[in-house]
Amino acid sequence: MNPVNLAQLFILAALWGGSFLFIRVGVTDLGVAPLMALRVGIGAIFLLLMLAVRGKARQAFSTMRERAWPLIVVGVLNSAAPFCLFAYAELTLSAGVTSVINATTPLWGALVAYLWLSDRLTGMRVAGLAIGFAGVLALVWNQMFMHDANAVPVAPMTTALAALAALAASASYGVAASYTKKHLMGVDSLTVAAGTMSAATLVLLPFALFFWPTGAVSAHAWGAVLGLGVACTGVAYMMFFHLIAVVGPARAITVTFLIPIFGILWGALFLAERVSMGMAVACAIVLVGTALATGVVKRIPLFSARRTQSAKESKA
Repeated sequence: MNPVNLAQLFILAALWGGSFLFIRVGVTDLGVAPLMALRVGIGAIFLLLMLAVRGKARQAFSTMRERAWPLIVVGVLNSAAPFCLFAYAELTLSAGVTSVINATTPLWGALVAYLWLSDRLTGMRVAGLAIGFAGVLALVWNQMFMHDANAVPVAPMTTALAALAALAASASYGVAASYTKKHLMGVDSLTVAAGTMSAATLVLLPFALFFWPTGAVSAHAWGAVLGLGVACTGVAYMMFFHLIAVVGPARAITVTFLIPIFGILWGALFLAERVSMGMAVACAIVLVGTALATGVVKRIPLFSARRTQSAKESKA
């Protein structure tokens, strides 16, 4: 990966990490469904315009008609449902904590692929799954019982429900990845992105109209909408698919490890969110588990060295 691609990877992580900041800012005024409907709607318009600029609109629309049902399913599983679940979670959880839970997406992806597509799970990947989910439990425990003295107290059950919603969102991403692999393999990635965002917009529109806020919406909330729709959805998806094309999906997916860093950073800088030592440790545990479960790290050096030495001694 050259310096330009590496810089693009960090920018993408900063954008997706920023989505948790924008959700936290916008959800209080707009509510869950209206905020997410606006996000996917703006993202869909941006991606459709990109198809038109590239001269692929006619071919893309033809593909969307042929693959309408799979695109709707992925639109729900990969956008509408997880976006709303994360927004609900951020009514209680901080942007930083939610971004860390989002990092479990590859764990769910590996688990779903094993159960549904019979993808092989090595012992190290199983260990990664266990470590990653243990990190989430540590993170949620920290949030339930370690409150800032200046923060408004939140009932542990409320925090637990918010964490479960964030985990369900990450699991939905995992199911969407396997469904996409099974039913949309070979379809142009930009067409998939535009089609699924358009489908998510249609699904969320009735809920957005029904739950549209009756009170005034602040300028900060509208700014969050623009940030989510244009930067964190439209531009971010374009960058992600560009990285997949030039460096491959395995390297592009490493953005997962950078998103929590920016999610925590933006929350601390702009929302004055407290970052405790327990939260930092839990984040590290989640990322180590994710690295093992996804195969980014295929072995633990010290453990592997001891195993090799034991094998030599047994042969001797």
